[in-house]
Amino acid sequence: MGLTKHYDAVIIGGGIGGLMCAYRLSEKKPDMKILILERGKDLENRKCPILTGKVTKCIKCKTCAIMEGMAGAGAFSDGKYNITTEYGGWLPRVMDEKKVMDYILQADSILVQHGAQKEVYEPDNELKTLCLQHDLHMQQARVKHLGTDANYGTMLNLINTLKERIEIETEAVVNDVDKEKLEVLYTKNGENLTVSGDKIIFAVGRIGNRMFESWCDRNGIKRFNNQVDIGVRVELPYEVWKHFSSRIYEPKIINRSSHYGDRTRMFCFNERGHVVTENSDGVLTVNGHSYKEEERKSKNSNFALLCSTNFTEPFNEPVEYARDIAALANKISGGYVLVQRLGDLMDGKRTTEHRLLAGTVKPTLKAVPGDLSLCMPKRQLDNIIETLQRLDTVAPGTANYDTLLYGVECKYYSARPDVENFELKGAKNVYALGDGAGFTRSLSQAAANGLIVADILLGENN
Repeated sequence: MGLTKHYDAVIIGGGIGGLMCAYRLSEKKPDMKILILERGKDLENRKCPILTGKVTKCIKCKTCAIMEGMAGAGAFSDGKYNITTEYGGWLPRVMDEKKVMDYILQADSILVQHGAQKEVYEPDNELKTLCLQHDLHMQQARVKHLGTDANYGTMLNLINTLKERIEIETEAVVNDVDKEKLEVLYTKNGENLTVSGDKIIFAVGRIGNRMFESWCDRNGIKRFNNQVDIGVRVELPYEVWKHFSSRIYEPKIINRSSHYGDRTRMFCFNERGHVVTENSDGVLTVNGHSYKEEERKSKNSNFALLCSTNFTEPFNEPVEYARDIAALANKISGGYVLVQRLGDLMDGKRTTEHRLLAGTVKPTLKAVPGDLSLCMPKRQLDNIIETLQRLDTVAPGTANYDTLLYGVECKYYSARPDVENFELKGAKNVYALGDGAGFTRSLSQAAANGLIVADILLGENN
């Protein structure tokens, strides 16, 4: 067995946070030896068999091309870049808000250099007022819609730039990190390998949060639980929300439920988009995409509608709670995801194939018609129905009988580790950033977090 290869920095994860961290380090210090270890495939080889037309349903590939691989889950997302600190993560809780915004703009500049668009949707106070008149609360930000297709090209350009500066290993599954020796143990092509680094950075993203949390528990790193969001993906005719999406692209609207007082939020809006499945370690959930190219657009728009839950002691497994609900939906649907018409749900009827075909909204995802009330808790369903009815007051047609609800959609955020300047307390020279570490939940803040950690390592962010 040969000598363990040594690097100045080993970054675990090739998502937007890891890429930005590597970009800044290699830009500011070209002589640094940097390695990115990514458990998925290279971006060019990330081909979902559903999107390529080989299959109609998820076949649970060993590595999910949508969720894993270079550029992370964001590679095939709708590509929304929110220029705000109001939402999208918790970085303003751990550092100055103005600094966070500055880093978001720096990351945007890097993306523009690699082909991202410059056009920005501006906030709209008239629409915000309309929502307030119906006790709905719209968050506002400047936002770019990069598009699933155009975002892919930008990420590919960024990765190609990095390949000229650093080493990248794909299909490299990290099994452990020795915090004392600063060694990373991983498997590639069936071979067990080890590398070491002066600095180790966890940038594992949402798909890697279970691995990271398990590692923290084994190594005595204290963690703080975040919220979990559980709900559905709503699909309806494009025209229903056109008056919002044509002006601000993405309406992010919050409803405080009248009965429970829970926060239910509408977000991740995809104009003329498609509903898609995601495979998170064997559990199928739903999400949405939208393309820039006209010929790839659909006649529908879709958005997430999720209820936020914060658990208190003694329960401390919010991620597993969400996964269990999604797994139950998979079980009821015979191993896939469910779709139900809103009217059927409210009438207490299961949507059948016949009822789905008779509806006026043609689904963009081939899901299994069924009954969401058999797998989702009553509390969340009550909140979802109430919120849809309230959204109907500002966008009539939202609560139509044929509006489609796909389930389950989950957003679970990794429990945030105890850190100082993103260095794990109890693990010197080991850092964590991004969605997988519970600091962010958006492309923009994850990208900013990568630059922030890089500058800390370079001694430029004290």
